[in-house]
Amino acid sequence: MSKVVEISPTTRHEGHSKLVLKVNDEGIIERGDWLSITPVRGMEKLCIGKTMHQAPKISSRVCGICPIAHTLAGIGAMEASIGCEIPQDAFLLRLILQCANRLHSIALHDILALPDMYIPGTDVKINPFTPEEPVRTVAKRIQRLREIGQTVGEIAGGEPVHPSNPRVGGMYYNISPQAKQKLFDLAKEALPLAIAQMDFMISVFKNFEKRETVTVGKTTVDLPKEFGYHNQGYMAVDPVFQSTSLDFDPKWDPNRWTDVTPWDWYMGECEVSLEDPDYPIGGTSKIGTKAWPQMQACTSIPLYDGQPVEVGPRARLVQFKNFDHKGAMGQNIAREMEYPDCLYTMLDALDALDCNGSVLADEIPQGDGSLGWNANEAPRGTDVHLAKVKDGRVQMYNLLVPTTWNFPTCSRALEGAPWQLAEVIVRAYDPCVSCATHMLVVDENKKIIAQKLVQ
Repeated sequence: MSKVVEISPTTRHEGHSKLVLKVNDEGIIERGDWLSITPVRGMEKLCIGKTMHQAPKISSRVCGICPIAHTLAGIGAMEASIGCEIPQDAFLLRLILQCANRLHSIALHDILALPDMYIPGTDVKINPFTPEEPVRTVAKRIQRLREIGQTVGEIAGGEPVHPSNPRVGGMYYNISPQAKQKLFDLAKEALPLAIAQMDFMISVFKNFEKRETVTVGKTTVDLPKEFGYHNQGYMAVDPVFQSTSLDFDPKWDPNRWTDVTPWDWYMGECEVSLEDPDYPIGGTSKIGTKAWPQMQACTSIPLYDGQPVEVGPRARLVQFKNFDHKGAMGQNIAREMEYPDCLYTMLDALDALDCNGSVLADEIPQGDGSLGWNANEAPRGTDVHLAKVKDGRVQMYNLLVPTTWNFPTCSRALEGAPWQLAEVIVRAYDPCVSCATHMLVVDENKKIIAQKLVQ
């Protein structure tokens, strides 16, 4: 007979989420629901009526981890709505900024993923903050890669977190030849570090994948061969940067996107019937706790061609490099493989950048209310912003961020795994839960009602 176990909140990722799991007598997940419990901020609604210059700055505050992606996607959506093409050198500066964000994000995920892993050839779990080798060298390398990513972001974007240089129509300013040389030097320093870090992390993930058993807290469980597998599709628009509705051949289509409400996707009301006080950290929810994923989830369920899709590093490698490594470790390995690519792209963009070139469009239309969209390949996956701008003000704004896409796919990937390893699968998707949390409509019976933002 199935039992229900709840892990709330989940840990070592951005935002607040929880897992409600139906498991069999052996503790194997039969149905898993992973959902956001982060409070709704209503960022999209805040942007209605604001100027097209204000809205992307507002939406970037949805998160402190990936504001660069949201800034670029938001500005790109505004430009798509008004029909504004930016100069090539502005595009190159944005591309450099995109690569800096990805570099920093991969390094940050390494810190969050490592405590689940083992030093290859041992049964010793990895503590990223230990002063002992070989981990000490790895930790210092991670921190230097993060520092380089943030520094590049500050130089190209104006600030290391919420970039101030990008604007509707291009960029506020180009960089100097001296700044360009500084970015060259930083990228060249980062490249061998990134390759070394990629090699180390892939060896760690492959070592985990080959293990027969894994320890979580005080419990040892068998590791299934198809750990974290799912049968959903993949979605990606570019290996590194973006696609937009202004493209000659757009790689995303809003007509293929639909939304399902949490009420129609998640499990109904249930009661926790299995608990483990030794599960780290602080134990699982106590027996008798009421869970109601349908009502507690704070995100819609986006579908593409009527199905959930995975977005992120593996989706990009599947779409553009014939990558075929499945499961949770395949997702982690794909992320590491993007380390050198973002630096090679950064170096190519710097080589092409003309520091004397214009970075602002000659004309910036004010818009007639047409729908425009920008799909940015953020570190965690395809970040789609849709907007309608008329007379310089935002009439409609919607964010379909990576973790929103991944919630349903990752939920299905939980099936067949010991429940104690559910968080390892979730962390492989490097979730950014705050970004995915949006406004919902509830009727007098507390039932969620669909709200269609794009007709």
